[in-house]
Amino acid sequence: MMGALPLPDAPPGLFDPPPQPYAQTASAPPSPGESPSYKVLARKYRPRRFDQMIGQEALVKILSQGLAKDRLGHGFLFSGIRGVGKTTTARVLAAILNCSQRVQEKNHLEPCGTCPSCLAFDSGKHLDILEIDAASHTGVDDIREILEACRYRPLLGPFKIFIIDEVHMLSKSAFNALLKTLEEPPAHVKFILATTEVRKIPPTVISRCLRFDLKRIPPDVLVAHLTHICAQEGVHAEPEALFAIARAGEGSARDSLSLLDQAIVLAHQELDPQAPPHIRLKDVRQMLGLLDQSSLQGLFDAILRGEGAQSVEQARALYTMGLDPSLLLEEIGHWVHQLSCLQAGVTGGLTGLTDEEEARLLRWKEQASLPVLGFLWQMLVKGSQEMQLSSFPQQALEM
Repeated sequence: MMGALPLPDAPPGLFDPPPQPYAQTASAPPSPGESPSYKVLARKYRPRRFDQMIGQEALVKILSQGLAKDRLGHGFLFSGIRGVGKTTTARVLAAILNCSQRVQEKNHLEPCGTCPSCLAFDSGKHLDILEIDAASHTGVDDIREILEACRYRPLLGPFKIFIIDEVHMLSKSAFNALLKTLEEPPAHVKFILATTEVRKIPPTVISRCLRFDLKRIPPDVLVAHLTHICAQEGVHAEPEALFAIARAGEGSARDSLSLLDQAIVLAHQELDPQAPPHIRLKDVRQMLGLLDQSSLQGLFDAILRGEGAQSVEQARALYTMGLDPSLLLEEIGHWVHQLSCLQAGVTGGLTGLTDEEEARLLRWKEQASLPVLGFLWQMLVKGSQEMQLSSFPQQALEM
C-alpha cells in the first residue's frame, strides 16, 4: 500500500524540522553567538498555544471555531508585518491539526502537549509537519519535492502539513507548479503559507487559500505583554520606558522583545551586579537614540508661538547635539498628530504619557487650532519629502 512506503529521501535542509520551535530542552544546542544558558526573550516567550498569543483575538477565534466545527480548508495564508505572529500561528495551528487529544479551553482549542504528535512537534522532530524557508528554496525543483512528498500518507497524525515561510520569495515557475496541488491536494495534506509581502503573491495562489491578515499589535497590549515578561524575568521597569519600547517596536512583538532584551542589559547595575535590573525611561531614550525632550519641546513651543528666529536657533542647537533632522521632524509630526486627535475628540491620545507630558500636551491644545495643526502637518510631510531629496538636510529642516 502507498501508506506503508517510507518518505523519499530529500535533499539536506528542505525537509529538516524547524530548530526547536517550541521546546526549551537542555539538550537543544545553542544558536551561534548565544551562551548555552541564555535564550533571547523573543524565542523564550514565543507562544506555544492560542491563549498565549496577543493582539490577534479575531484570528484565534476564527481558527478555533473552524477547528471545533471541522470547517477549515486545506490551504491557509497568513500575512502581516514582521513579528506579529505569522509563523507562530502556523506552528500552533499545525500542532492542533495533528493533535489526537485536543483540549477545549474557554473559546478555543489547544494542543494537549502529551500525545505522540505533540511530543514529536515540541522536540522539533515531527515527520509530518515540515517547515520550508521559501527564501532559500525558491525554485520549481524544490516545489516538485514537496509535491512528491504529498503522495505519502502521514506517520504520526492525520495530516501531512507543509509550512512555507516567506512564500512570496518563490519563483513564478514554482508558484505555477504548486497551483494544481494547492487547489486539490490529497485529503491528508494541508498547506500553511506565511508572508510579509502578500502583494507579491499571484492572485491565483491567494484565491486557493483562506487568507488571514494579522494586524499590528496595539501599544497598550504590547506594554501589558512587556510588563508580564519583566515580572517573569525579575526586572523592574518604569511604565513610560516600556511604552517607549512598545512604540519603537511599531506593532511588532518580536521587535519590542528584542529592544527589551537590550534595555535589560543596559539596566544591569554596575555597582551591585546582584541587584535586579531597573529599566528607566532616560536609559531607554538613550538606547533608542530618542531626542532630548526638553529641547525639542522648547522648539515646538517656539513654532506654535510663531517665533521664527528662536525656532531656527533651537533647531540648530539640536543639530549640534548630533540629532538627525529627519528624526526631529518625525517627533514633531507625532505631537501634531496627537494634538489633532485631541482637538477632534479622538480618545486614547494620551496613552503612555507622564503627567508632565500630558499637561504640556493639553497646554499645546489650547494654543493650536485644528486648521493650524492641519497646516503644520502638510508642511511636515512636504518638508520630510524635500529633506530626503536634499543634499543639505539641516538647511532643508530650517527652511
